[in-house]
Amino acid sequence: MKQYPNPLIEQRADPYIVRHSDGYYYFIASVPEYDRLELRRAASLSELAQATPTVVWRKPASGPMSALIWAPELHVIDGKWYIYFAAAHSPEIADGLFQHRMFALECRDADPLSGEWQEKGRIYSHIDSFSLDATHFTHRGKHYYLWAQKDPAIRGNSNLYLAEMANPWTLQGEPVMLSKPELPWETVGFWVNEGPAAIVHGQRLFISYSASATDENYCIGLLWADIDSDITDPAQWHKSPQPVFRTSYEHRQFGPGHNSFTVDEDGNDVLVYHARNYTEIDGDPLYDPNRHTRIKPLTWDRQGMPVFGVPPADNH
Repeated sequence: MKQYPNPLIEQRADPYIVRHSDGYYYFIASVPEYDRLELRRAASLSELAQATPTVVWRKPASGPMSALIWAPELHVIDGKWYIYFAAAHSPEIADGLFQHRMFALECRDADPLSGEWQEKGRIYSHIDSFSLDATHFTHRGKHYYLWAQKDPAIRGNSNLYLAEMANPWTLQGEPVMLSKPELPWETVGFWVNEGPAAIVHGQRLFISYSASATDENYCIGLLWADIDSDITDPAQWHKSPQPVFRTSYEHRQFGPGHNSFTVDEDGNDVLVYHARNYTEIDGDPLYDPNRHTRIKPLTWDRQGMPVFGVPPADNH
């Protein structure tokens, strides 16, 4: 099985890698300062480590996007580039939570590193509450938005929601909740379902997500639905009773999570995630910069279920 440099990119959390039709890989992630959005591009996954980052947007000094720029993702929708990200108007905590909402940028140029990025504003959902970690996927010709959000009526920090899109920055219809933190491994430190990512294999649509606090308890769970089912019906979704990817004390890989999926140069599936290599964190784990981007092959068993395996040890 292919081995990659581990970590691939240091001090980049919430990593997202897309292989575009131009053959290049594009990378975006949270930076430790939480103050900007930067892209890097390379001809191979391994070469992303040496690619020079290009800052495409910086947070303003004030306003709704002026603090804590988190978990950006880069998507190509109908031939245009989009970055989804979460931001707050203040770094302060209110009612036990940060104050993030979701936003979008658009670039109509072919090259997202040199092109002009326009702010499309906030993406509004069904509740005005803490919301973040948005992703996009298409299914049966429709565009879907998938994200994490707090419902004041449900215990915990965030649940997972799905909605169809009217356009790349506007939702349509009533969002549906696919999952909430309820199992023991989803509720350690904090009750959290966040960082969703979608992947199709065989006759199933899968959604991975991250759960619990962002220390060594952070881990990845899995939802799946039949590809022919109504994916907006929560009853069609199944949840793994155990995490599918979690801390490896043997390999000193702690809190693997906030994953995305990409493919290698041969089209094989690759898991993209972050993890630390120590547990001794001073203060809030969110302000510890050493969640490093890591990648590993993602394989499939005979039943068509993903095999995440064990986080491999650092190798350099």
